[in-house]
Parts: sequence; C-alpha cells; structure tokens
Amino acid sequence: VQLVESGGGLVQAGGSLRLSCAASGRTFSSYIMGWFRQAPGKEREPVATINWSRGPTFHADSVKGRFTISRDNTKNTVYLQLNSLKPEDTAVYYCAAKSGGSVYAINPRLYDYWGQGTQVTVSS
Repeated sequence: VQLVESGGGLVQAGGSLRLSCAASGRTFSSYIMGWFRQAPGKEREPVATINWSRGPTFHADSVKGRFTISRDNTKNTVYLQLNSLKPEDTAVYYCAAKSGGSVYAINPRLYDYWGQGTQVTVSS
C-alpha cells in the first residue's frame, strides 16, 4: 500500500490550499482514510476522516467550517481543502488508511498505512 501526499506549501493567513492523497496497492473500498497533522513539539492529531463509500465524515472541532475532506473514487484520491488558514494550522499533514471501522475511530494508532507527509506553513 502506498499513500502519496501533495499540495502543501507556504500561504498567508486567510489563504487556502488543497492537499491530495493518492492511494495505490490495493482495493480501498472498505478503508477509512484520514488526514492527520503534527506540529513541532506536539502529538499527531486527527484532522478529518472519510470512507470510500457513501457515509458520514469526521472533522475535528478546530477545523470545522474551514477544512473539508472529500474523495474521488475513480482516482483513488482523497483531498483536504484548507480554507481560512491560521498560523496555528502550521504542521506536517499526513494521509493515513485503516481497514474497516468507523470514521469516528480517530486515534492515529489505529491506522495501518501512512504517507510521507506534506508541510503546510501559514504565515501571519
């Protein structure tokens, strides 16, 4: 299984970015996909999760109304749209996958596969 993130960068506060996670190596129809982030000196935290079939999504309270997770099943790609960015959103953002379960199972330790991460830096 391979997860490859892209789309990070440097942006001013209030700006937007779209992160992509291209998944390959198996059929992901039963997988939960998630975006997590880790800032320097802090623990990795969940940002948003989604499954490949129709169903609910999860967004952390800190990003609700600003970030949106979505998927394109035809491309095996999951996206994270980041709007109204704040300096506190600065972190390395990781894509992750786990087999089955709920989108509300957001503990990073439950996830089996991880991408290499993409840096998001928001300047004030």
